[in-house]
Amino acid sequence: MSTLKSIALASLICLSLNACVSVPSPRSVSPGMSAAAVLAQYGQPVQIWPDLDGKGGKTLEYSQQPMGQSALMIRVDAAGKVISIEDTLQPAVRARIQPGWTPDQVSRLLGKERTRVFFRFSGEEVWDWTVPDEIMGQRQRFNVHFKDGVVLRTTHSMIFDDERIFPGR
Repeated sequence: MSTLKSIALASLICLSLNACVSVPSPRSVSPGMSAAAVLAQYGQPVQIWPDLDGKGGKTLEYSQQPMGQSALMIRVDAAGKVISIEDTLQPAVRARIQPGWTPDQVSRLLGKERTRVFFRFSGEEVWDWTVPDEIMGQRQRFNVHFKDGVVLRTTHSMIFDDERIFPGR
């Protein structure tokens, strides 16, 4: 590969990596920490959600989607202090989703989805998230099925590595 092509490839990789959001470790953020310190250390979140309680708080969303397995929601009070940190792609959090929830409720809980696909024959729109491995190290996705604007059900799908199934392909 020529030097020019190598430099171009390296530049492209760097630009791609810089476009990704740096997701804080739950251990590196603690209650009482200032929102300004979180922003200074991790940059702008994917989304800032105003709290619905009317008290002026907000939630900073740091998601690794489409390929990462974490989505931290950092709740901040009206004074700008961190009050809670939660990795919302963990199984116990995903289990909170119930039939009848709206897309906004799901987004506020899980953060930015990896993809949205509409299935014409079933009339369902399915959103998915790459989630932590749970079954013997098998990669998987969590799916939320919407129909008529509300959650119908949730499912999991496995991600199969072609190389493991079809070696040498």
